[in-house]
This record gives sequence, C-alpha cells and structure tokens, in this order.
Amino acid sequence: MRGILALGLAIWTGIAGAVQADDAPVVVELFTSQGCSSCPPADALLAELAERDDVIPLAFHVDYWDYIGWKDNFASPKFTKRQKGYARAGGWKMIYTPQIVVNGMEDVVGSRPAEVADLIAAHEDKPAHAKVTLTRRGDRVLIRAQGNGRMQACDVSVLHYAPAQEVTIDRGENAGKTILYTHIVRDWDVTARWDGTGTFEMEVPSPAGQPVVVLLQAPRYGPILAAARLE
Repeated sequence: MRGILALGLAIWTGIAGAVQADDAPVVVELFTSQGCSSCPPADALLAELAERDDVIPLAFHVDYWDYIGWKDNFASPKFTKRQKGYARAGGWKMIYTPQIVVNGMEDVVGSRPAEVADLIAAHEDKPAHAKVTLTRRGDRVLIRAQGNGRMQACDVSVLHYAPAQEVTIDRGENAGKTILYTHIVRDWDVTARWDGTGTFEMEVPSPAGQPVVVLLQAPRYGPILAAARLE
C-alpha cells in the first residue's frame, strides 16, 4: 500500500507543479466504501487530488458493502444508483469499488494511480461546453452558465461535500483501521434542466462555509459538459 501511495504522490506532484486555475476542470468521481478493504489506497489518492486546481474530486460512498458487518455512515442508495446509472450508460458489465469515473465518461480502478493520472491527462485539455460561475449570497449560491456554441441540453446537478473526516472502523474488512476520507459527497440532486441556449441562472440553497459543486451533465448519466466548485 505504501508503494502505491508513494507512486501516486509522485505522479500528482509532478503534474500539479504546472497546474493553474482552470475553466474546464476534470471531474473525478470515486465510488468507495468504508467496508471495502481495497478502497483505502483509492481514498488516499483522491485526497492527493486536492492539490490540483484543474480537478474536482468527489467521493460517493455506496451502500452495497454495508451487509459485510460495517455500515458506512457516508453511504446513500442515491450514490449506488448513480454508479449503476453510469454502468448502464457506458455499457459496463459491472460496478465495483474502488471505481473512478472521469468526466462521466470513462472508468478506471481507483487504486491504480498511473492509470488514473493518464485518464485525467486525456481529459484536461478538452474545453468545457459552457463557462460556469458560482457566487455565494449568504446561505444561497447563484449559478450562472453561458454556453460556448456547442452546449446541449443538460441536467444541472448541485452537490455538497465535507472536505475531510477521519473514521475509526470497528468491524468488516477494514476492522481496526482509522481512515481519513476526503471530498465526501453528502447530498446530490438534479435541480434543473437547461436547454443549453442563452444564459442559465438559478439560485440554490447552500449552507455558508460548506463547499458546493455544480455539474452540467448530459441526461441519463451522460458526459459531464462543464463544472464548477465553490469552497
């Protein structure tokens, strides 16, 4: 495990040195579980992505490991549904943990840092279909999106996440371990549909001090066309 993490850190450090703030961030979704013994290296790898301005890392904890003997207190059936939706859309034969999905399009085993880095690199030069800006107004956030001429109809999803939380696990495959989890998605909702024309504007509730991410995603778990984060 230490070798995997060291390799991951070397890869991210080498790439992150040249990273600037980006209008087209790559969205990296990790489907993980506290009950999965192969997930901690992927969880650690996701944490390292916080060093990059051009990546939005998100951890979706799924609930199908709960029967093993440890209930993941971050898990939600909604997140399992999202993972299954990607599998249907992509024609994938199975879902698994730790699975990383990049920009809603391609998947890779989340504990393979070199492959994850290559997949991110393949997506980081692709322009977003829209420019998304988020402006906080107290306990609300204004979403504004302007298409670049290639924008299509999309779902507007709003996510809130917890930056980090340490968990001591008493039972299941990770019994006896204390693991630091990061970018923990706590809620995810499709709040609107935009036809992709003109300018989209909408205000949504968002507790002050809680990071928020907005995704513009093709319907039925299609590609993520644009994204923005407000920490």
